[in-house]
Amino acid sequence: MTQSKAGQIVWHDLFTSDRACSMAFYQHVAKWTYEVERATDFAWGGGEKDFILALSGDEAGAGLAETPAEQENGWIAYIEVPDVDAAVRRVATLGGKIVREPFEVPGVGRNALVRDPLGALVGISLSRHSFPVPHRQFGPDVYVGIGTDFPLAFYAELFGWKVSPEQDTDCLALLGPEGDLVALQHAATWPTNSNAAWVPCIKVASVADACRAAEAKGACLAPVDVKGTVQARNPILRDPDGAPFALGIE
Repeated sequence: MTQSKAGQIVWHDLFTSDRACSMAFYQHVAKWTYEVERATDFAWGGGEKDFILALSGDEAGAGLAETPAEQENGWIAYIEVPDVDAAVRRVATLGGKIVREPFEVPGVGRNALVRDPLGALVGISLSRHSFPVPHRQFGPDVYVGIGTDFPLAFYAELFGWKVSPEQDTDCLALLGPEGDLVALQHAATWPTNSNAAWVPCIKVASVADACRAAEAKGACLAPVDVKGTVQARNPILRDPDGAPFALGIE
């Protein structure tokens, strides 16, 4: 890990029940290309399996895998820390829950999965690869809650995040340790009885065109209660496999 990555969202995984369909969908919507890597000890179930890297140009910032038995379809964002094990030991004291204890991803780094106090699933990561933070492929991730609350203490203590002093009536801007924008709390909420969730913001040349392309390939607007104008700027959709994602301008 380099210091510049600390507190940054450095990777996204998509768990999908139909990897070929998901690859075709995001290629059509976001113009992604793909590379296949052969894992000799796959992090999600072991054994030899193919892992798909999703690229925007020459930038690799996401991977696609068939949904493991213990997981649900959807996107997972990974936030960089200097010590995954130390971070995980603090999760429960901050009101979160451990979903998967720290584990090695051979040749990539060390990860863990946790839920924050509002139930949002998030990855904790120490990367040991040369990939930069994927700013070309993804914009600031979007946090969609179940009300107006955001568990700031959880993210501040684990990742060094803070709230931007420049307030927006439609969303809360969250800054990393070095003051860079890393995420937004979206002025929208999920239906009752849903957990909060992190939603990746995929960069596209035209939000309107990408929305039309996504809907033509089976996506639909996510069932969120929208406030303000953020749904027009960064619309949240569900892909054909049901995974929420947002769109943002390149």
